[in-house]
Amino acid sequence: MAEEVILRFDNVSFEYLYKKPILDEASFCVRKGAKITLMGQNGAGKSTLFNLIQGDPKPKTGKISITNNATIGAAMQTIAREDFNLTLEKYFAKSFEITPANLKSQISKVMEAVNLIIPTDKKVGDLSGGQKARLLLAYALIKNPDILLLDEPTNNLDPTGIDHLITFLIMYDKTVIVISHDADFLNCFTEGVIYLDIFTKKIETYVGDYFSVVEEISKRVEREIKKNVQLEKQIQDRKDKVNFFANKGGKMRKLAQKLRNETEEMEENKVDVRREDKTIRNFIIPAQDVVGNIVTIKSVKIIKDHQPIIKKVDKALLKNMHMLISGPNGIGKSTLLRSLVENKNEETKILDGVCVGYYSQDFANLNFDDTVFDSLKSILAEGVDEQTMRSVAAGFLITGDLMGHKISHLSEGQKGLLSFARLVLMKPGLLILDEPTNHINFRHIPVIAKALNEYKGAMILISHMPEFAEKIKMNEYLDLGKI
Repeated sequence: MAEEVILRFDNVSFEYLYKKPILDEASFCVRKGAKITLMGQNGAGKSTLFNLIQGDPKPKTGKISITNNATIGAAMQTIAREDFNLTLEKYFAKSFEITPANLKSQISKVMEAVNLIIPTDKKVGDLSGGQKARLLLAYALIKNPDILLLDEPTNNLDPTGIDHLITFLIMYDKTVIVISHDADFLNCFTEGVIYLDIFTKKIETYVGDYFSVVEEISKRVEREIKKNVQLEKQIQDRKDKVNFFANKGGKMRKLAQKLRNETEEMEENKVDVRREDKTIRNFIIPAQDVVGNIVTIKSVKIIKDHQPIIKKVDKALLKNMHMLISGPNGIGKSTLLRSLVENKNEETKILDGVCVGYYSQDFANLNFDDTVFDSLKSILAEGVDEQTMRSVAAGFLITGDLMGHKISHLSEGQKGLLSFARLVLMKPGLLILDEPTNHINFRHIPVIAKALNEYKGAMILISHMPEFAEKIKMNEYLDLGKI
């Protein structure tokens, strides 16, 4: 008996008013109980495809079928800012048209499933990045959906959180579709790949674990390139003959026309070779020249058993000093960085006159109503002109067609690259980076690590990716879990 298909796309096309088409007659199906990776370049439309599965927006043409009205739960990349003032209980209540009488019991069950133990009267906005990541998953699970959609679920999770999520997904007996840039995470549980190509707008499906599929795609690209090289040689040979016979006149001219037609057919048969994500250009973040203690930290507030505790420390950063802040999810790492940026606490001070480049894990420092152009222009350091600004932006794959878009219309990956372009243009004396690899395509990460390692100013970094942090020379460490 054939396995039941739970989700099907039949010749689905979709486009936004402000964008080029996302899908062009895309077709695929997902069987019940499958664990699938959704793969594609930054900005290809992976998150949009998730929205289409949920029914909003509707496709331009084609049909999306959900078998037997299967229910859908989605854990997207970020929590909406308008929900930050809600308590956890009120946040979960939003999932229901009519609040169930046993809501607290259901909350407790899904919170336990995602290993998140915090009071339900706590505000959503007060959670750490890792806690918010777990909350998003719990919110998706609260109605026990038949199809679970996860968009970058490992962002902000510490290694313990990622291990717990992998175990949960392996044991979960329903259909799961995941978007993630974490290859090791994906390889642990997925059994197939849906590939969305940003250039053709088509979808391809592959069976096998994540690493096997990536290798299969790479080999296919090699075959396509070789085939095109052979065709190019044949086409050039035909063109040379066309030019020769065309100048002879009479029957030779007719032969030239015949060869010309055959050449055009050969060119049409060339394989449209898959063009993977371009990698961002190597870049340098220029550092403001600052003398003295750029950062002074005399005490930090940590959270243990949901209670704040003040701990005395003695840390100071000069030029060329890089500090890594570590500790489990929820202990107060991001809170410490926000306290520094706000510069209102005498115990955590930034030297007056220092230009601060802040990379917020949720892009809270970006105005989502700004256009990309205005966002870049607003932070230009003295002496940086518009031409330089556009050149820097292009190095981060932010090209002219994106300049007029509102930041809210960018993918999360594009917001991350925009944030790095802003850092280059600011020439900061201090970098404060909170999970700067979140949402960033893995191809770009070595380039970013190299630039941060070569940065000459002071830097404070939080990162849940050990392999990333290890590429950056650190000379100061602050483990909030061990003070």
